[in-house]
Amino acid sequence: MFTNEAIHDAITEERIEIPPDSAGQVFPVPISGSAAAVNTILLGFSTDPVARWAYPTPVAYMAWFPAFIRGFGGKAFEHGSAYGTADLCGAALWLPPDAQPDEDALMELFQNSTTEDVRKDLFPVFEAMGSYHPEEPHWYLPMIGVDTPMQGKGLGSQLMQYALELVDADGLAAYLESSNPRNIPLYERFGFEVIGEIAIGSAPPLFPMLRQPVLRTVS
Repeated sequence: MFTNEAIHDAITEERIEIPPDSAGQVFPVPISGSAAAVNTILLGFSTDPVARWAYPTPVAYMAWFPAFIRGFGGKAFEHGSAYGTADLCGAALWLPPDAQPDEDALMELFQNSTTEDVRKDLFPVFEAMGSYHPEEPHWYLPMIGVDTPMQGKGLGSQLMQYALELVDADGLAAYLESSNPRNIPLYERFGFEVIGEIAIGSAPPLFPMLRQPVLRTVS
């Protein structure tokens, strides 16, 4: 059961904050702007197959998915690797090689917020996700989202271009899991390749994708 208190906490905790003036460009989102970025990703994932499989009702999704975003990619704010577009209509949370999702927080969240039918497949899905991560140091993109009315206008490409220039400067690989097959062509345009498929039980498929290091020449 979802209490009124839980819903109230989820809404008030994610109160929108005004981000810095981005002048139409991608910018690093500071910790003070994390609530706005989380809300953007919350909106962007509202029709995501995996997200809505785990949280199928509006009440469950709005109450619990913000905590999932923070547990899965929230350390990006601490590392200065959370990025947003103008007015924070799009946001991406990248984790550098020395950062990982908060697995303990995620496992506790799943235990408290999902049904038994979902959990029996959700835990194996996350175990399988871990097996696809590169063994060498790499950048990881847990979450990227664009507000629904702004999708298809190039904001996702802006976010990818900005972050991958930084990734390439490090000379490292980049890795993600696509939870929506519609997004695979976007990632492929930026050099990601599908390296597998995670299909377990009732869970919609996830597609691990890897981008090899790209050497950029300096003119």
